[in-house]
Amino acid sequence: MSGAHARGRTRSWRGPAPTAPATPTAPATPTAPATPTAPTTPTAPAGTRSGAAGKAGGGARPDLVNEITASFVVFLVALPLCIGVAVASGVPAELGIISGVIGGLVVGAIRGSTLQVSGPAAGLAALVAETVAEHGLAQLGVIVLFSGILQIVLGVVRLGRMFQAISLAVVQGMLAGIGLPLMFSQLYPMADTKAPGAPLDNMAGVPDLIGTVLTDPQALIATLLGVATIVLSFVWKKAPGPVRKIPAALVAVAIGIAVAALPGVEVKTLQVGNLLASVRLPEAGDFAGLADVAVLTSVVTFTVIASAESLFTAAAVDRMHSGPRTRYNTELIAQGAGNTFAGLIGALPITAVVARSSANVQAGAKTRLSRTLHGLWLLAFALLLPQVLALIPISVLAGVLVFSGWKLFAPEEFPKMWRQDRGEFVVMTVTTVVIVATALLEGVLVGLAAGIVLAALRMSRTVIRQHVEEDTAKVVMAGNATFLRLPEVIEALEEAAASGKPRIRLDLTGVTHLDHACRNQVEEFTAQQRGAGIRVELLMPGPARTEAPAHAPAAPGPDAEWFYLDTTPSPLDDFTHAESYRPVTSR
Repeated sequence: MSGAHARGRTRSWRGPAPTAPATPTAPATPTAPATPTAPTTPTAPAGTRSGAAGKAGGGARPDLVNEITASFVVFLVALPLCIGVAVASGVPAELGIISGVIGGLVVGAIRGSTLQVSGPAAGLAALVAETVAEHGLAQLGVIVLFSGILQIVLGVVRLGRMFQAISLAVVQGMLAGIGLPLMFSQLYPMADTKAPGAPLDNMAGVPDLIGTVLTDPQALIATLLGVATIVLSFVWKKAPGPVRKIPAALVAVAIGIAVAALPGVEVKTLQVGNLLASVRLPEAGDFAGLADVAVLTSVVTFTVIASAESLFTAAAVDRMHSGPRTRYNTELIAQGAGNTFAGLIGALPITAVVARSSANVQAGAKTRLSRTLHGLWLLAFALLLPQVLALIPISVLAGVLVFSGWKLFAPEEFPKMWRQDRGEFVVMTVTTVVIVATALLEGVLVGLAAGIVLAALRMSRTVIRQHVEEDTAKVVMAGNATFLRLPEVIEALEEAAASGKPRIRLDLTGVTHLDHACRNQVEEFTAQQRGAGIRVELLMPGPARTEAPAHAPAAPGPDAEWFYLDTTPSPLDDFTHAESYRPVTSR
């Protein structure tokens, strides 16, 4: 409270007229700048048939030539990724292709997202490999099946947007925690050797791996092919325009096939079986595993991770184009349908994939036709030209996945987050470290818990100022006073009592939220001090009272309520008060 005020008896007090500054939390939470995508992601065309966006995803006839061309581009990007993810997951390569086909023909046909492309994702490769090693390939199909059913249920009850409430720091930490182990695990197949297993073991074994590569000529050739693939993936974006339209992964595969065909080169190549023969329907005994808590935990883990990755990818893809926006609940149902079908035939889990989706947008696709057709091309290639797949060196596919892991890890995001918000940086780092050290589910849960604690602490910002003037010890509070700040509140009250002044003034009118714990502590302190003969003026936040009650006496009687009002300016000029005070009887 600033300025001079009269001192005397009153039943109510009306503060300064301008109350706008009385909510200091508005500047502290700048939500407007946090969503800069509004101008570039217009939502109006999403529900209309007019305009460019409406033509793109509405009832207008698509440009078939353009859609077919885009579908071929997506196919060329998806083919090596489908195979590489399968190899990294420790399952037959044909299962990755089958999942890619399902991602195109099943998920792509459902009207959730227009340009997002789905298939087996590198982000789930480590989790799939761990699941297969622990429960077996047959149990993987059951887990994926029930994950898909759970996704459909979540979409039907309209919880699709729930996944958008996850802290961005947790998501980035999750992706980094997936990408880092993926990179280290693929260093070994890149040298035609087997990885030790756990992420920390893979990291610790790198010195021995280097020694093996330097002493084995064939391992050195395989490693050089992988390194060339990684370098090519980084520099390909600087290639001339027409050349750049060819996916870098496809160029790397072509180079790898050519090198592997040279005399004296004996690098390991992909072993591809019959696509139809790899389909395996779950048997009755496979469902018995659902009684195992570990299997049920895997179902929940796959559901959460696949759903979050798909819907966050959808948000990212929406920012790439101006067409119809993603229908999140419908897209979640589409992802669930794809995973249900994939689980029924024993294939890999499916999520939306940024690499394929961005390639689809950049290729000029406007409708769902391109992403659906890419699944058809995958199916035709695997059925008609399986012998070509057997020529691809495994080290090249490992190099593709090392680059994908680097993109997931995104090391540049850590210093960026540090500059923007150090609290969120801690959440992001903790999530990454725990995932690498333990497992994906544990890391995500710890990250979510850290994000909730951070949000609670920030929502509980309480500013407490105290000073002594003549015979009065004053405590002024503003912000949100919750149990998380109770130690600070108690300390301020105890210091006011220890001042030895005959009068204590507690001004809580600047508090926007006072929870039960803090309110109870303040009221108990007031009662104790009054019982000890100390005069306590307690100003609590409350609804405005603009005029005296009709039954108010003309002159104050012996039971009248008193306020002690300052006659000198307060040094706490950075505090502003609510429009009115609720009077509390003082002694």
